[in-house]
Amino acid sequence: MGESQAVPAYWRSSLEHIEQTVSSVKRGQADVFARSAGGRDIYAVYYGDKQDFGRKANYNSACGAGDLTAYAHKTKATKPVIAIVGGIHGGELEGVAAVLNLIRTLETGADYGGRADRFLHDCAERFRLVLIPCMNSDGRARIPFDTLVGMPLAEMRYYVQGTWKDGTLCGWPGCKAVHPIDGAAAHLGGYFNDDGINLMHDNFFAPMAKETRGLMELIDRESADATVLLHGGSNSVNHILPTQYVPPSVADKLNRLVDRVHAGYQAKGIPFRPLHGRGTDEQHGFPPSFNLTSALHHASGGLSMTFESNMALDAPGVRYSYEDMLEGHYILFEELLRFMEDGECPIYANGAST
Repeated sequence: MGESQAVPAYWRSSLEHIEQTVSSVKRGQADVFARSAGGRDIYAVYYGDKQDFGRKANYNSACGAGDLTAYAHKTKATKPVIAIVGGIHGGELEGVAAVLNLIRTLETGADYGGRADRFLHDCAERFRLVLIPCMNSDGRARIPFDTLVGMPLAEMRYYVQGTWKDGTLCGWPGCKAVHPIDGAAAHLGGYFNDDGINLMHDNFFAPMAKETRGLMELIDRESADATVLLHGGSNSVNHILPTQYVPPSVADKLNRLVDRVHAGYQAKGIPFRPLHGRGTDEQHGFPPSFNLTSALHHASGGLSMTFESNMALDAPGVRYSYEDMLEGHYILFEELLRFMEDGECPIYANGAST
């Protein structure tokens, strides 16, 4: 597959690696919170006790009442609730490896490569953390590699987005034009669950996928203050995509986080592209997608974001090292946690968050 970098010991991304990490959890709590279309387990690992926010209504009903405490009564004294989700697309392995190393750090103080991080280790006591190593276990099971680093772009498209019935590559974004895609695909890529559903573009008002329902229910149940969906973005420079269909105040808060993450990357000498949003912008004359990231904001009212990591393919564009890919995720995690702890939580100024 054109691999030119030795795979480091800390790069763990398989379903077996997930099982091994989850089975070793002692400081946190682990459970199977959902099962995939193909019947595979989807794990979450939790740190910090679940808090009782005195819920009387769902988030949008509370918005209608003009009283967000009806959904979740939060103050500066409550612990921020942060959810980090890897493997929304099963062939995007960078976030899976990052979450497994984060769990290892929270458990032992150091990741699988021996890199110690006291700040992250101590966050288990200061936050409610909900960590999902791989949301799309079906798609991950279809990828026969632990790394895509050094893989040619066309080969990546084959494994991640699959092929049409005539054998041509589905590609991106063309793979989204038929959904569910299973009946139109000769080879089903890791983008999709076993029913051919791309979790990022489910019907969130009547979800088709059990995985989607499980994640949205979890984020609602936890009243998450921030949710991060980890993706791979080919050989693009790392970035956080602006979230569509959110209030301008939430977009402004996310913009401030983007600036902090950008500064963290600059300090480490790793490329980062700061993108800023305004809430909802038409794209090329048509409405933007109301995707999973947008839907999760409306489930809990919290910050919801899509992080795109470089994949270090044998392809045009920037090519990160393994170390930079993992370090880039650590910067994101640390800056998000510091941001939420430094007066940005609760999300809304009236003391009621989501």
